[in-house]
Amino acid sequence: MVVYRYNGRSIEGAIKKGTIDASTKAQAIQKLRDMKINPREVEESKSLLHKELSIGQKVKNQDFVIYTRQFATLIRAGVSIVESTRILADQTRSKSLKKALNNVEEDVRTGLTFSDSAAKYPNVFPAVFVNMIRAGEATGNLDTSLDRLAMSLEKQFAIKKKVQSTLTYPVILLILTFGVAGFLMLTIVPQFVTMFNDMGAELPAITKFVMSLSEFLQSSWFIILPVIFIGVGLFMWLYKNNEKFHFGVTYAIMRMPVFGQLVQKSSIARVTRTLSSLFSSSVPILQALTIVEKVSGNPVVGKVLLEAKRSLEKGSTLTAPLQASWIFPPLVTQMTLIGEQTGSLDYMLEKVAVFYEDEVDRTVDTLKSLIEPLMILFLAFVVGGIVMAIMIPMFSLYEQM
Repeated sequence: MVVYRYNGRSIEGAIKKGTIDASTKAQAIQKLRDMKINPREVEESKSLLHKELSIGQKVKNQDFVIYTRQFATLIRAGVSIVESTRILADQTRSKSLKKALNNVEEDVRTGLTFSDSAAKYPNVFPAVFVNMIRAGEATGNLDTSLDRLAMSLEKQFAIKKKVQSTLTYPVILLILTFGVAGFLMLTIVPQFVTMFNDMGAELPAITKFVMSLSEFLQSSWFIILPVIFIGVGLFMWLYKNNEKFHFGVTYAIMRMPVFGQLVQKSSIARVTRTLSSLFSSSVPILQALTIVEKVSGNPVVGKVLLEAKRSLEKGSTLTAPLQASWIFPPLVTQMTLIGEQTGSLDYMLEKVAVFYEDEVDRTVDTLKSLIEPLMILFLAFVVGGIVMAIMIPMFSLYEQM
């Protein structure tokens, strides 16, 4: 619901001012007339007190994927849009989605299309969802469009979770490694430093290095920790709010030998799967590229898609900008070219999506089998190095005794 401010006169001629809740401006005017008020001005309220802040919050991917699949199932079973929306609003755990669905249900009951109502809540319903629903409403194939959309979102969600799980494991183990190393350097090593100094023993180079590092950490930890937290916070802020920084970090990650290929393949799978779904639902190609460029989640890939859109606007082909970019391998560009030439671009892109989704699965499995032993070796190297730095002079002292 939207809050509107109004200014008008009653049938007795008295001036009336206030606010009224309605889904659209036309509905607000009708409500005022039903209240025997002749409106002169009706404008949406800009006051923060009247904003539905919860609808501005994004819905979790998992909640939205579940909602889309349930919506597709209900529509396929012959349940009306209004009834489906009401049922799913009652079932969902997301407060933002629940409130948005309640408003959409009221809009649809008053004659507004589902897609137009959903478009009012861009943080809840992504552009891909709205445009595929709109295409399904126009062609009368809403159930088919929803099935494609649900499958596309499910595939994307599964790939995203796999990539996240693969990248999360080494990060956690890395943090654990430095945590254990820091504990040893700050609590255990200083005890041996005092003992070695009292004995006046000749220490090997590795022990001297560990002792010096331990002393530095003890004297500077109150400076190092804030610097680390500030650095991480600044990095996250720049990554979210600075487009050039976000682009540079993403580009650097995609150029990495192993993880870069995983991110590249997952991005290709996401883009081709979404484009295929949009084309299959009869969404115009320029509009589809605009949507995918915004929802790709990868600014490096998004830049190439923007160039592809400009190429099409100039009368060129979709394939040319893809061929000029290192991001899209020959398989993608060749399949895209064949699709353009034969008029089966949606089918070809779907095949590319399936191929790269399988590639992501294989890459994830390979990485998981390699990362675990490598990270364990790294943990053993760091912690074992500290232990060795302490034990080597201890053995020398025992031999002298």
